[in-house]
Amino acid sequence: MKIKLFVFLLLLTCRIPAIAQLAKPEVLSFNEFLGYVKKYHPAVRQADLLLSKAETALMMARGGFDPKLEVDFNNKQFKGTEYYALFNSSFKLPTWYGIEVKAGFDNNEGTYLNPQNKTPDHGLTSLGITVPLAQGLLINQRMADLRIAKIQLQLSKSERQLQAVNVLYSASIAYVNWKRANDEAKLYEEYMTFAEKRAEAINKLIKAGDKAAVDSIEARIVIKNRQLNVAEAKLKLAKSKLELSNYLWIENIPMELRETIIPEDDLEEVIKLALNFEGALQENTDLAHHPKLMAMQQKIEILSIEQKLKRNMLLPKLDVGYHYLSEPSYFNDFQLGNYKFELKFSVPLFLRKERGALKLAKLKISDGQLDLSLERLQLKNKITAQQTEIKSIQQQIDITASLVSDYDKMLLAEERLFLMGESSVFLLNSRENSLVSTKLSRISLENRFLISNVDLFKIKANME
Repeated sequence: MKIKLFVFLLLLTCRIPAIAQLAKPEVLSFNEFLGYVKKYHPAVRQADLLLSKAETALMMARGGFDPKLEVDFNNKQFKGTEYYALFNSSFKLPTWYGIEVKAGFDNNEGTYLNPQNKTPDHGLTSLGITVPLAQGLLINQRMADLRIAKIQLQLSKSERQLQAVNVLYSASIAYVNWKRANDEAKLYEEYMTFAEKRAEAINKLIKAGDKAAVDSIEARIVIKNRQLNVAEAKLKLAKSKLELSNYLWIENIPMELRETIIPEDDLEEVIKLALNFEGALQENTDLAHHPKLMAMQQKIEILSIEQKLKRNMLLPKLDVGYHYLSEPSYFNDFQLGNYKFELKFSVPLFLRKERGALKLAKLKISDGQLDLSLERLQLKNKITAQQTEIKSIQQQIDITASLVSDYDKMLLAEERLFLMGESSVFLLNSRENSLVSTKLSRISLENRFLISNVDLFKIKANME
């Protein structure tokens, strides 16, 4: 009777996890991990470069409106004779509506100077304006480039957010899978300890003559199976740590996890807060600020600007210029009769190239609008489906938790029957295997639940 009481106490003791008696390892929290990813991961930093590139492109587009200073000097000397010396300078100021203001100074001389290039002794100044009356007045390539560059800046912000979301999504999945591998390894190690203690108790019962010697073989088989489970779980854990290390950087240096570091235990609320899941399961979903839809809308806006430019190309070219001419010393004495007048006109007879370009621009806009409508519907349905999946998995977790509790009670009852001689090692191990399988199912469901939440974060792409 004393032997049975000792064995019963030993079996009860083996139900207490031995891992809990060890020193508490260091925890890498999800928030801390995500903070490293956001700050140092190369792909996130590359996403920031998209914004810098767009800002640079905007600066280049604004360069189309920069004032321009031009100087042109030509001189010909031959056998002591100055054939000509031509000095032409100008200052051009482009404006928004295709109008160009130009100031110039010419000073030409020489024996064989072309009469039309002849200027007064002190040179000739000019101040004038060139106005496109048809093509290029309301919109031209310079104006279109600047407008497109401004939209490209907003587009780059949307694309930057999408790229950052993809990196954070992959990193979060790696962390969740690391937690699953860690939980499974801890579970197998725990039940391997249980199997070893149970084998010790069975050996004492065999020595006391209360159990057959064959029961020790059954106990050894369980230990070996648990050892195989632990080895496989540790391999999965090692791989998951290496996968997680892909997202751990400090400055430009990749980092590796130490063996003593473990994941955070309760992740459900932490993930929701870290990934901005306020109201994630609400039925009404506002997609007005979704970065993917915004990016598609911005691309349509760019196509609309190109369409306006193509439509403007259907107009004839009609440029009119007036330049007031004066000697430098008499510039304050205006005489409108001294001027240079320009008139340029051209138009293609069939406009086939221009009409084709306009039609192609319209087709691109129609294609983009159809893609936008389809993407909006797909996103809405994906979010609804993901919300439904999360609720379903939560219900399954609750049911599995109840099953774990019931299997645990059944195992405890089987242990009592075993000590009373009314059960066998086989039934005891069968009960324990059912409990372990159910706990593994709970870990798997918890993993699916966390991944579903992370999937919803990726679909909604909300980082604000």
